Amino acid sequence: MPLSPSIDVTFAALGDPTRRAIVERLASGDATVLELAAPFDISLPAISRHLKVLEQAGIITRGRDAQRRPCRLRPEALQQVTAWAEHTKRAWEERFERLDEYLRELQAEEKNKTGKDKDHGGRKKR
Repeated sequence: MPLSPSIDVTFAALGDPTRRAIVERLASGDATVLELAAPFDISLPAISRHLKVLEQAGIITRGRDAQRRPCRLRPEALQQVTAWAEHTKRAWEERFERLDEYLRELQAEEKNKTGKDKDHGGRKKR
């Protein structure tokens, strides 16, 4: 699955726990900088820097509503991350299914070998 360079920017932006918490909060609706800053013990300029990173990555937008500047999540920006995660999950599931099948084959072979050894080629011991 070819990835665009923008997914690296998205992952980098989401690599910070404060930014992930901001994204989680915005998933429930728009919020102002003050509302987003409330749960954190960091300065407003630090929150603004986090918002700038998220905005540059295309994950959020900042609008203007009279005196308010609400931030809004752009869920479509996360679609490539979702597609990448689903593709990777499918690839690993297929690998595990092949491994399971291989292990079942080995177990069947082992069972056949031990079954023949115990009865000496199909004849029962008396």
